[in-house]
Amino acid sequence: MSSEVQGRHRAAVLGSPIAHSLSPVLHRAAYAELGLSGWEYGRHEIDEAALPGFMARLDGSWAGLSLTMPLKRAVIPLLDGISDTAASVEAVNTVVLTEDGRRTGDNTDIPGMLAALRERGADQVERAAILGAGATASSALAALSRICAGEVTAYVRSEARAAEMRGWGERLGVDVRTADWSQAAAAFEAPLVIATTPAGTTDALAAAVPERPGTLFDVLYEPWPTTLATAWGARGGAVVGGLDLLVHQAVLQVEQMTGKSPAPLEAMRAAGEAALAGR
Repeated sequence: MSSEVQGRHRAAVLGSPIAHSLSPVLHRAAYAELGLSGWEYGRHEIDEAALPGFMARLDGSWAGLSLTMPLKRAVIPLLDGISDTAASVEAVNTVVLTEDGRRTGDNTDIPGMLAALRERGADQVERAAILGAGATASSALAALSRICAGEVTAYVRSEARAAEMRGWGERLGVDVRTADWSQAAAAFEAPLVIATTPAGTTDALAAAVPERPGTLFDVLYEPWPTTLATAWGARGGAVVGGLDLLVHQAVLQVEQMTGKSPAPLEAMRAAGEAALAGR
């Protein structure tokens, strides 16, 4: 039996709801491609109240955790430390358990967004727009802080959300302007649009896609393609989807948890595409 099997070889995704998560598909595909036959990756329905107890029960066989909503902020007090990237948005989606017993948090959503955009040629933009607010929008702002030279306009539904986005902008060093959701079609004038809203929210905006759109990053992966993404692609615009983000952030998680690099991006993407096609 290899030392990998004897030691840390367990990982899982936690959240609520969690049944829909593609993370097990992606991570298991990586393990198979990397020859990590003794590794396992599970899925656990865990809410904020259950998280401390679950964390307390983890033993030396655990290498890492992936976290989704509503745990990305709740986990922080339970860790020994977090990365600067995670601290910048107060959100952890990755926990690595080291051999010395430390539990450290990171955020791979932000570099995952950057990698997904870079793959489609959007590595520098003059300005950008964000549709929606909340946790994913703050990660989008953090990503834009590294590639956007000018203003970011966030289209939101309430003044409370607007104030929150402006606050994140100040914290992240991004020039953020806010506008009411009723003006959301104006977002499409930007060379990069990041849609962070729930399924169906942007459907009504599809008719407003311009003749020559820039790049759309729609963070949803199910259902896919979204109505907006379909209209955008039909106009010849570049489209980055939620699966692109999911795969790129999972690549970084696999590398941190297993210590194996590079993780097999294309094998993970193919596994994710096959799983979605089968749903």
